[in-house]
Amino acid sequence: MTDAIDSTDKPTPRRKPKPEKTTIAGRELKPSTLMMGHGFDPVLSEGSLKPPIFLTSTFAFENAAAGKRHFEGITGKRPGGAEGLVYSRFNGPNQEILEDRLAIWDGAEDALSFSSGMTAITVLMLAYAAQGDVIVHSGPLYAASEGFVAKVMSKFGVTYVDFPAGATREELDAVMARADAQAKAQGGKVCMVYLESPGNPTNALVDVEAVRDARNAAFGEDGPPIAIDNTFLGPLWQRPLDQGADIVCYSLTKYVGGHSDLVAGSVSGAKKWMDPVRALRNTMGGIADPNTAWMLLRSLETVELRMDRAGQNAAKVCEFLAQHLKVEGLGYLGMITDARQQDIYDRHCKGAGSTFSVFIKGGEAECFRFLDNLTIAKLAVSLGGTETLASHPASMTHLSVPEGRRAELGIADNLVRISIGIEDADDLIADFDQALEAV
Repeated sequence: MTDAIDSTDKPTPRRKPKPEKTTIAGRELKPSTLMMGHGFDPVLSEGSLKPPIFLTSTFAFENAAAGKRHFEGITGKRPGGAEGLVYSRFNGPNQEILEDRLAIWDGAEDALSFSSGMTAITVLMLAYAAQGDVIVHSGPLYAASEGFVAKVMSKFGVTYVDFPAGATREELDAVMARADAQAKAQGGKVCMVYLESPGNPTNALVDVEAVRDARNAAFGEDGPPIAIDNTFLGPLWQRPLDQGADIVCYSLTKYVGGHSDLVAGSVSGAKKWMDPVRALRNTMGGIADPNTAWMLLRSLETVELRMDRAGQNAAKVCEFLAQHLKVEGLGYLGMITDARQQDIYDRHCKGAGSTFSVFIKGGEAECFRFLDNLTIAKLAVSLGGTETLASHPASMTHLSVPEGRRAELGIADNLVRISIGIEDADDLIADFDQALEAV
């Protein structure tokens, strides 16, 4: 009994070690290198080279005092969160290793994993919004994100003010002023600035630096957090935290997962921004399950290779499509025609990505003929997988968006969204060519 009492101040060791050094001889290691082992010590798992899947609902405490300390952290009675593994709704080895590695890609202090991208986004918004508050957001957003703000948050007295993706600093100043006035009239505050860049499905870019400056001018640097959905370009082709965003959101289903065999999401940022989200996730659940986290660890090892290949393929395919007589235009970041958008791209992006929109001459009927005649490319929603996918947003992913709103956002009936995979580029060009012949 004496020995047990003497050890009560010793916290339960984590199943994973503290992250190892990320530099060698003064050289900062690249994320692609760190993905092979960061946050995992084989010694703690019987020498297993890769992390096992930890299929357990709960974890044994070293002693009662350690259990108390963990719950003090989880409930907020003590800052810092749990010092060890507690219960699978809160944390787990696979999820913690995944979160460590996700934070590396974004240059973030902390990250949280979720069961889907929309779970990540909705828990994020709920963590920061209260009755009477206003969310400022860019447009277009993914339909489910926009619908959650407009239809669900409104039930709790939260309203919104939106602005077009390419808004200038002057326009953003006016938006912040309008949102602030609206919030004060409702007895609330502007609780979040939520961005999606590139926007789904038009690829419209948001000037994150201008948003940051407008937020700071209106509310100060300690004003509402700026969150951004970085799914279309992250984590390889854009790092929004470098441009002034505070929180980065992902559908990990897409490029990070990359094989169209899982559904997951994440948010990352400074710990001060993550703590409220973690607390709500602890209550609501929604953490990624161990098997999904393990699969994402596998995928993170090749994410750079896959995205590089897909990006190269997209450039070749778009070069072909741009010359085709039945193509009216392209929403591809490697072929921007608007000076304002090009300026944002030059400052914010490291690559053009592999998801783009193609405008086919005609309307829905012509798009359907094109889609129905594809052979290699699959007719399916989602993006960022190893296979090429094509869909019709106006009648599929964005069908719930009112027709007038779709027109305002540029989601036309002749728009097809394409996500290029890692197949042979010439084979894809041949497939698109024969499908366009059927239009």
